Amino acid sequence: MKLSEKLLKEGNGILRLKPTWVPRSFCRPGKRIKLHPDDYYVLGVERGGIDERWFSSTTWAENGPGTPPDEGLSYAVSADGKESVLLRQAVDELKGELIGENLWNKYHKWPMFSKFFDNLGPLPHHIHHRQQHASRVGSDGKPEMYFFPSQLNNYGGEFDYTFFGLDPDCTKEQIKDCLVNFTKGDNHLLDYSQAYKIKLDTGWDVPPGVLHAPASVCTYEPQFASDVYAMYQSVLLGGHTVSEDLLWKNCPEEERGNFDYLLDVIDWDKNTDPHFKKNRFMEPVVARESESYKEEWICYKCPVVSAKRLTVYPRQSVVISDGAAYGMILIEGRGKLGVWNIETPVMIRYGELTNDEFFVSENAAKSGVEIVNESDSEPLVMLKHFSENPDLVL
Repeated sequence: MKLSEKLLKEGNGILRLKPTWVPRSFCRPGKRIKLHPDDYYVLGVERGGIDERWFSSTTWAENGPGTPPDEGLSYAVSADGKESVLLRQAVDELKGELIGENLWNKYHKWPMFSKFFDNLGPLPHHIHHRQQHASRVGSDGKPEMYFFPSQLNNYGGEFDYTFFGLDPDCTKEQIKDCLVNFTKGDNHLLDYSQAYKIKLDTGWDVPPGVLHAPASVCTYEPQFASDVYAMYQSVLLGGHTVSEDLLWKNCPEEERGNFDYLLDVIDWDKNTDPHFKKNRFMEPVVARESESYKEEWICYKCPVVSAKRLTVYPRQSVVISDGAAYGMILIEGRGKLGVWNIETPVMIRYGELTNDEFFVSENAAKSGVEIVNESDSEPLVMLKHFSENPDLVL
């Protein structure tokens, strides 16, 4: 029996996942993702601080030279913690048994991951490439969505506003000038955008090709399985600068220096949408509820990635079924998920195992998973990330 089969059987269709930490050289940790304070720079200052935790990931983190071959990749681990296998390998071996036949036949991989993004300051106004541009560097376009859990945001960081898109009245010539002036100081790209105050427990849909400068708020980010991006803003709040290499990241070698190509990466219609908030902002929508629980769609405007928030009330037990496989992260409470004990850690050392992250196979999801809240006073709250879920009607 292969190890992936053994672990899936041990969990009765549910895999326990090890925490996956990702550093970014251009970021400063916000320190809200429960990593021990001494461990945010445990990988060395040259690699950058750890400001992301990735979930249900079969996607390698593109962090440049020196990046380990398994950075960003999730591992499934046994109950005793002694055996582990890459989730990517488990998907390759178990195929439709794990993620569902339809999904496997369409993608031949688990085509999404989620993360906690936790930066002290705002990110540069940047972009994730559309498929026609990402395919030129052997990758995929990346739609993503944001949700801001109140459980992980006891403070808002240095700038709790996100810039989205571009002013409907700006011109392509003005944006091209910003890109040409990237290395000359502040290229003033934000002069042509608009910031929105972040409201906790809500979210935003960010299609590929849309510029965005995320706020310094700890963010849950379901997204397609890709790590393509390019930074279009040169100088940030506080005078922090962005390397020119990041302007040309995921650009074909033959297009480097071609600012018209960078302009073409921008989806102009979506960026200059005069009803951007109406079309992209997401309040939670109740999917189902009872006296024992409430489940809400929190990320639901993208056809290939979605997410729910499930709240089980104190001392309640429920059986929840879903139409597709999913990963989950527990953000509050303790109890049971099928055969597994689950709990939300207060603090995690780098390399330490937890019982807060799992992957639920399609068979287990469709059969229904018993979830028990063992607390007398605290709700049990989990976030569930899906690829294509037939239960979601856009």
